[in-house]
Amino acid sequence: MSGDKYEGSAGTVHAANTSLSCIFNTTNSSCDGDSFHLSDFNQTDVAGDGAAVVRIIISIIYSLVCALGLVGNVLVLYLMKSKQVWKKSSINLFVTCLALTDFQFVLTLPFWAVENVLDFTWLFGKAMCKIVSYVTAMNMYASVFFLTAMSVTRYWSLASALKGRRRRPRCCPARCITVLIWIAAVSAALPHAVFSTTVSVSGEDLCLVKFPESDGSAHFWLALYHSQKVLLGFVVPLGIISACYLLLLRSITSKDINTSSAKRRAKVTKSVTIVVLSFFLCWLPNQALTVWGILIKLNVVHFSYEYYTTQVYVFPVSVCLAHSNSCLNPVLYCLMRREFRKALKKLFWRMTSPTIRPFTASTKPAMDEQRPVPVPASAPEEPAVVFYPPGAVMFNDRRDLPRNSP
Repeated sequence: MSGDKYEGSAGTVHAANTSLSCIFNTTNSSCDGDSFHLSDFNQTDVAGDGAAVVRIIISIIYSLVCALGLVGNVLVLYLMKSKQVWKKSSINLFVTCLALTDFQFVLTLPFWAVENVLDFTWLFGKAMCKIVSYVTAMNMYASVFFLTAMSVTRYWSLASALKGRRRRPRCCPARCITVLIWIAAVSAALPHAVFSTTVSVSGEDLCLVKFPESDGSAHFWLALYHSQKVLLGFVVPLGIISACYLLLLRSITSKDINTSSAKRRAKVTKSVTIVVLSFFLCWLPNQALTVWGILIKLNVVHFSYEYYTTQVYVFPVSVCLAHSNSCLNPVLYCLMRREFRKALKKLFWRMTSPTIRPFTASTKPAMDEQRPVPVPASAPEEPAVVFYPPGAVMFNDRRDLPRNSP
């Protein structure tokens, strides 16, 4: 598409590829703007971005994140369903919903991978543009909201335990909170359902968020929506998560505890640090670039070559890093727990040893598997219990004992 032109509010931009026409989107790909502020921008500097290799690498990483996210979240959902633990406590219900949210989220990554490798060209039509964009945004919000709810629940539970209060796990309030979280996520992502569309730029269809142009207010509404994303999707949740874990650590460190409790405290401290840092590091680069884009849309700072270069090379990496949080969540919030690791080992054992049948004390093997057991002539007349391989089989009467072979 070399030599194509894109008409913007600041004049005609000679674009080497679609990337220059799409640098304002901070949801997934890099397309949602329809005008640029290029008064201080030398157009000859953007003849080519050389980002093809970057896009291919990012698409490969998207595919890996999708595969790992599917496996990890399916395992979490299977373990939760098989043990029915999601019904037993609020935190387990939130973990289950988080896994479901991340599972839906990673299902959208193949679409964005294809779009990315094709220089942001959208091949799947307008309807799929709306669906994929909306599902991506909705699950992004839901994932962050469930992480926040889990942090509050964990602090409340452990703080109550440290104060000597005995609380029965109640799932009813947790289910109400779950419904409210889904309603909030659906509402927060509504602009994607309404304004996501395909727009032809330089002869190529792009999937972008396009607000109605009315007296030049499209960029204002786009900036307002991105401000909502930064506040609801990062700043407020990070503040709540950090506050909960800081209060939790303060409650733990203020207690006089023995050696075993000290080890547990160190373990909790390590877990808390990993959780907060993983959320912060995964989302900070993407949100920082989003804030930069907001300032440009509001004409607080000028569009510059540095911003363009950052969007072309750094922004896709930041999106990929944010998406990788969907792979880390199953590990951080479920698979690190001892009981789930044990259940996972049992699952793998059953999958890798399908021919081995476990026996219980009430299970009797087939007749061809029974082995004759010698019975002493002086054996007592009262009921006996005889154990023999391959499992433990209980016989309640001497008449049930197998006879000696001649």
